[in-house]
Amino acid sequence: MATARDVMTPGVECVPENNTLQEAARTMQRLDVGSLPICGEDGKLKGMLTDRDIVVKCLAEGGDPYTATAGSLGQGKPVTVDADFDVETVLETMKQHKVRRLPVIENHMLVGIISQADIAAFMPEAAVGELVTEISEPT
Repeated sequence: MATARDVMTPGVECVPENNTLQEAARTMQRLDVGSLPICGEDGKLKGMLTDRDIVVKCLAEGGDPYTATAGSLGQGKPVTVDADFDVETVLETMKQHKVRRLPVIENHMLVGIISQADIAAFMPEAAVGELVTEISEPT
């Protein structure tokens, strides 16, 4: 059976937790992505940061993206999967936690990320439709 490692996008770039939101936004722009994993100085995953987080949790509330850090928006323990988890477990995790991007961990270190697009390229159309529907349903 296929594993998270088979589906993930490897070599994901982290934003350091002490980087400013402005620096994080520039990294998103350079990579043409809407989210980045937040990593600590130890290289371990601390959370996820989205472009929406920057707008809603900083700018809209009058925060300063030149001084606020990526780590300040990383809340709670991030939802992850192990690189060796089967794809069905990955799908269920995404559905249960209503996440569109799922960091992949191996030996406590970030090794990749699985997005809806990765699932769409790998899974049958019906499975993708079900995933999108369940993630998008209000809680």
